[in-house]
Amino acid sequence: MPVDPQQTTYFKQARFTTRLPNAYSYARSHYWICEIEPGILRIGMTKFAARMLGDFVEIGFNVATGEPVERGQAIGSIEGFKAVADLYNAVQGVFLGRNPAIEKTPDLVDTDPYDQGWLYQIQGSMSDDLLDVSGYIGVLNATIEKMLEDSKKQENRNC
Repeated sequence: MPVDPQQTTYFKQARFTTRLPNAYSYARSHYWICEIEPGILRIGMTKFAARMLGDFVEIGFNVATGEPVERGQAIGSIEGFKAVADLYNAVQGVFLGRNPAIEKTPDLVDTDPYDQGWLYQIQGSMSDDLLDVSGYIGVLNATIEKMLEDSKKQENRNC
């Protein structure tokens, strides 16, 4: 079900803008987590993380449905035009499977990250260190500021 824009927080810094669902929790590693029913968590990549990887080509998982997974465990990889990155599990629990829609249309992760572009589901519970939307905005601000600072340093080196 699409995220209601009335239930989101608008974020903008530099050339990056997004709407973040208020009801979701966020990991500092730029994943979102939503409890879709008691004990069933849906995990996806935030718009910021998706933008950093570029257009998606392939998403693969190396864990089987029903397999226990630890928080921080590499559970697969995602290939974009800009980079290939490991997918890390955001919460501890049992892997319930990947989103079948992203097998046929991997760019849903970029074009609709908070609804149809979710990555996988876990049977488990929320971690204590997950952030609400305000906390995640703090992480985004710090991350983008660091990127801008690093970019300016690189420009100065090239002069």
